[in-house]
This record gives sequence, structure tokens and C-alpha cells, in this order.
Amino acid sequence: MGLFLSRNLASNFLYPFLFSKKISVDLFPKQLENMMCLVSPRTGRHLQRYDNGCRQVVGCIPYRYKSNETHDHEIEVLVISAQKGQGMQFPKGGWEIDESMEQAALRETIEEAGVVGNVESKLGKWFYKSKSQAIMHEGYMFPLLVNEQLDNWPEMNFRKRRWMTVAEAKEICPHSWMNEALDVLVSRQTQPQPKL
Repeated sequence: MGLFLSRNLASNFLYPFLFSKKISVDLFPKQLENMMCLVSPRTGRHLQRYDNGCRQVVGCIPYRYKSNETHDHEIEVLVISAQKGQGMQFPKGGWEIDESMEQAALRETIEEAGVVGNVESKLGKWFYKSKSQAIMHEGYMFPLLVNEQLDNWPEMNFRKRRWMTVAEAKEICPHSWMNEALDVLVSRQTQPQPKL
């Protein structure tokens, strides 16, 4: 019953609040953070999207601009510990039928990494084999420019998070498709910005 209530709270109140463009995220930051800690992460696969037998997975590469005197816009990325097994990765999870791709990516990032920000345009689509099942996954990754790091989040007791350089993230992340998505993000960051 508690999971049902917390899931309904998330889908009927909290997620629409986060995805609304009319409400500032800074409106009730502490109250919002405390509510996020109470919300149980989504579990089960009954709402999971599949396409031609491939489970559809979405995630984000949370990033921020490094503080330094050179102002060269170098980025840091946030990685999280894998729930099963070793290693660090970017937050990702199942895309469900009651949400858009961007909503699912943000939800997974809040649940697993405890950060909120702006989901930017898709980095691409990758296919990879599931480690636990004999199925393929169709993975989509988005950059997320972090504007708030929560002290409390739904999976805080199961995951560690760590900011690191792009080079460190590529070294520590075992998933080639995530590293390819990171390469796309870096190439976007290094492209000259159009003059207005």
C-alpha cells in the first residue's frame, strides 16, 4: 500500500510539478527535496516500454561546469554506483508508457543520482545486450545540466555518487554505449557557439 501511495504521489503530484515549465524549481526547494526522499522509486516492469522485443531504457549524463580561473567551460559529470555488480555508470532505467522519454530520463536521474536540472536534446540511441536477460535494450541518453543536488533522494541508501572529469568517467564506466554518449556530449560542448 505504501508503494502504491508513494507511486501515486509521484505520478500525480510530484512529477507534474517537476516537469511544469510554469513553476520554478526554487519555489519550495527544501519541501520538494524532503518529498523526493519519501517517494519510493518505481519498481516492476508492468509499465515498461518494448519495441520489437527490445526493452527501452533512458538516462542522463548529469553535468556541470567546473569552477576554475580560466573560464574554459570544462565540464564535470556525475556518475553513480551500479546497483548490481561493480563499477560506476550514468543514471538510467526503463522508459514507461505513462511518461515521455524526457520525463523518464529526469525521473531516473532524480531517483538514482539525486540531482535536478534541465534535460537537453537527445545524445543518440544505442543497442546493447542485457547482462541479466537474453534480450536487447534500446538505450537513449540525454545531457542534464544540473542546477540542484539533493541531500536526500529515493535511492540514496543504495547508490554512491561522484563528480569527476570526463576522462575519469570514461575510465571508470564499463559500458561502451554510455562512453559513446559522453563523447557526443563533449563534442557538443567543444563546438563553437552561434553568434546572436
